[in-house]
Amino acid sequence: MTVHRCLVITFVGLVTAHAVADLGYPAWWNFAPFVLAYALVTVVNRWGGAPDSARAARPPRAVAPPVTGRWSALNSPAERTPSHGTHAYGQTYAIDIVAEPAPGARPGFRSLWPLARRNRDFPGFGAPLLAVADSTVVRATDRQRDHLSRTSVPGLLHLMLVEGAVRDVLGAGRIVGNHLVLDLGDGTYALYAHLRHGSLTVREGERVPAGRVVARCGNSGNSSEPHLHFQLMDAPDPDGARGLPFTWHGVGVPRNGEVFEVPEPPDGAAGPESGRAPRTLG
Repeated sequence: MTVHRCLVITFVGLVTAHAVADLGYPAWWNFAPFVLAYALVTVVNRWGGAPDSARAARPPRAVAPPVTGRWSALNSPAERTPSHGTHAYGQTYAIDIVAEPAPGARPGFRSLWPLARRNRDFPGFGAPLLAVADSTVVRATDRQRDHLSRTSVPGLLHLMLVEGAVRDVLGAGRIVGNHLVLDLGDGTYALYAHLRHGSLTVREGERVPAGRVVARCGNSGNSSEPHLHFQLMDAPDPDGARGLPFTWHGVGVPRNGEVFEVPEPPDGAAGPESGRAPRTLG
């Protein structure tokens, strides 16, 4: 992905230079780095990180669900791998989940209007996220803002063609937004992406027990609406990691559109404000 970003930056630089000066060759040659960049992505998606690779060919790691309440799955590895159409950033077995406390509680996708919605319109915004196992925090950042939803055709196109391209050049940290990485041991790391600004309750180097609230669901980074993107990886940095399969205790791996429910633990570890974060979190 580093090579991909360098090629895209080279393409932008050549196009800009050609616009202000004669570089002595046809302008269409400027697109060569761009074509190479996406040829590289195609190769990586097809072979570089495939599920049968030596490091990724492991049995699914059983961990606790990272949420409580009623949720549904999107972009599930139960349907296909890579689940998000790419092995990049360790996403081979990644899953997206959205809060569905009741049918119709979550705003639906619209063709044109409204172009975007406020995050508080979505029941998942601010929902507590739990440590899936006893673990150590190795990455924790929550300084990026939560943007409006991209739940219309124009909004989604802007996310994919403009915002996504810029974030891709800026690196994995901008793609996943505010995020947390937990070291589960045995070379396995759990990534929680698109967290709410200012919502982390843990810091790097801290040991956390399974079930502890570690952050809250947000809409930062390359995200269309408030949701949790969860994945297991074989390294703490998603830029060079390969995805690893997982299964959630009592849930398994839900399929696309499948609704699942996780009860709160008897001791109330998820906290009383299970559907929203304190107002002081920004």
